[in-house]
Amino acid sequence: MTALLRRLIQRIAAEGPISVAEYMAQVLLDPRDGYYVRADPLGRAGDFTTAPEISQMFGELLGLWCVDAWSRLMGSPTRFALAELGPGRGTLMADALRAAQVAPGFLEAAEVHLVEASPALRAKQRQALAGRDVQWHGHLDAVPDLPILLLANEFFDALPVRQFVRTERGMVERMVGLDPAGDALRFGLAPGPGPWAAALPPALREAPLGSLVEYSPASIGIVQAIARRIVGRGGAALLIDYGSAESGPGETLQAVRRHDRHGVLDDPGAADLSARVDFAALAKAASDEGVDAFGPVPQGTLLERLGIAERARMLAQAATSAQAAEIERARARLIGGTEMGTLFKALALAPRGRGVPAGFADGERRI
Repeated sequence: MTALLRRLIQRIAAEGPISVAEYMAQVLLDPRDGYYVRADPLGRAGDFTTAPEISQMFGELLGLWCVDAWSRLMGSPTRFALAELGPGRGTLMADALRAAQVAPGFLEAAEVHLVEASPALRAKQRQALAGRDVQWHGHLDAVPDLPILLLANEFFDALPVRQFVRTERGMVERMVGLDPAGDALRFGLAPGPGPWAAALPPALREAPLGSLVEYSPASIGIVQAIARRIVGRGGAALLIDYGSAESGPGETLQAVRRHDRHGVLDDPGAADLSARVDFAALAKAASDEGVDAFGPVPQGTLLERLGIAERARMLAQAATSAQAAEIERARARLIGGTEMGTLFKALALAPRGRGVPAGFADGERRI
């Protein structure tokens, strides 16, 4: 029994069942034994691999996206916050900054702010961004009140979700409690509908009887905060994640360990927990705050529109045959229909009426 499991059992025994969202938050961010606190989870030796770790092309193209947004959507402010939520090992930001050197004045105007809770990952980010002036924060609200360009890759999928089951009594929240012996965790249902059920979007409230739905108040709160910053000070945001274009029922909460599925309630703190992002809910929340929301579009579509084919050709020209083959494998993995190209999607937020972000089309604006 892990130390975190022991403390969760003690907490539930004393206070009663907890929500799935509370369980996720403690498993991922417990200050002593949380998954993101204890170690670096990325790479082949970790539990999962993200797009920036697959190829430098991903971060470079996002860096050029930022340059375009800075000049065309923001009017080239001479001081702005270049922020990233959940920046992993710092690879994406390092690649983005290198690519952004092509734009005169961009790097001089940018103040780099990383929102990261993991001490282990902060250490990796310092290595990747050595020589750069970088500030770290535990929360978005600590980033200075400046015009903002914000990137978030595989951030929202790790935010806590609440789960509900539609019963004859209404939407009842799924909880994490104890088995009859009191020495293991198990799922159960709250005794009746609770206050959070009223916050569900209509598409989820109207799910068929017996359906399970997921809703992330934490995700909604953060995207609203991003949108308010863009409305108040100017800016743009690009959110890329594993998720669904439209809201709908279905359980997506999963645990991953050593690149393989793991029991969600097994060995808490030893495996990553994530759930598909509801992009429709994020787009609506942002739009309601007064920004234009575009997408989501498949990650492969975004990267192709931003020029990944040309960038791959440029890299291959200076590479060995083995390196060129690896560049092509990475490109295919990032854009492929059976890989990350369609499973991951991108949502852009921009000032209302200021233009369409690079990689998106006007017809992809959410109404």
